[in-house]
Amino acid sequence: MLFKDIRDYQILFLTLFLILGIGARDWTLQPQFIIVSIVTCILTQWLLSLVINHLSIVQNKEQTINLRSAIITSLGLSLLLRADHWTTMALAAASAIGSKFIFKVDGKHFFNPANFGIISALALTPDAWVSPGQWGEDWWYGLLFAGTGGMILKRVGRWDTTAAFLGTYAGLEAIRNLWLGWTWDVFWHRLMSGSLLLFALFMITDPRSIPNAKIGRIVWAVCIALLTFVLRNDFYISTAVFWALFAIAPLTVLTDILWSAPRFYWSMERKVNG
Repeated sequence: MLFKDIRDYQILFLTLFLILGIGARDWTLQPQFIIVSIVTCILTQWLLSLVINHLSIVQNKEQTINLRSAIITSLGLSLLLRADHWTTMALAAASAIGSKFIFKVDGKHFFNPANFGIISALALTPDAWVSPGQWGEDWWYGLLFAGTGGMILKRVGRWDTTAAFLGTYAGLEAIRNLWLGWTWDVFWHRLMSGSLLLFALFMITDPRSIPNAKIGRIVWAVCIALLTFVLRNDFYISTAVFWALFAIAPLTVLTDILWSAPRFYWSMERKVNG
């Protein structure tokens, strides 16, 4: 039933963000690219799930095919990734979903699908880009993202990841601001970004791909913040947060070994798996 799974709320919120961005921010986003992203993600999820289920039937471990994750990934790609050709968006969507099936350790994928798709498009095509400043710096966007993201995080219990990332990154930017003798409006300019909040609230908090243990999540998020700070300020990479998450994501495997904790399951998955 709709809205019995917290992911239904996430789909609703991301859809509203997409409508708001197109309507209020005047994005140059072509509707057909959104359709390509959604259709490609769903088809890839369905086809790969069929393949996995075909192999699992032999062991009597057939799993249900849940398309919520594919829809969430497609909406995330539509919100953040821009391209000149539909084939680029299709590549990003297919690689995003494919990463969940390919890069797994002990049945758990460690790359965030949307992030993997974005990096794949940036690295493999000449016409893909991400605009971190597309949401501007209006304070009410921050309240909207914090409110909706907070509702999701309260249900999945991953506030520690967002707090560790934003706290570390804000602290580093504050120290740099003081060191350089800049006014505090520069500091707030760097932090009051809708895209940064979307990243911190909806991307690095995916409970299925981040470390299981609380201490592991905190260490992992701090590492992402440190690398983001270096890439942005020393190498002037505007998309630093996405590259940082991509680079640090494999550490999830190590943190899960160092700090053991139960794996997260969505409510419907837990019901199916007993």
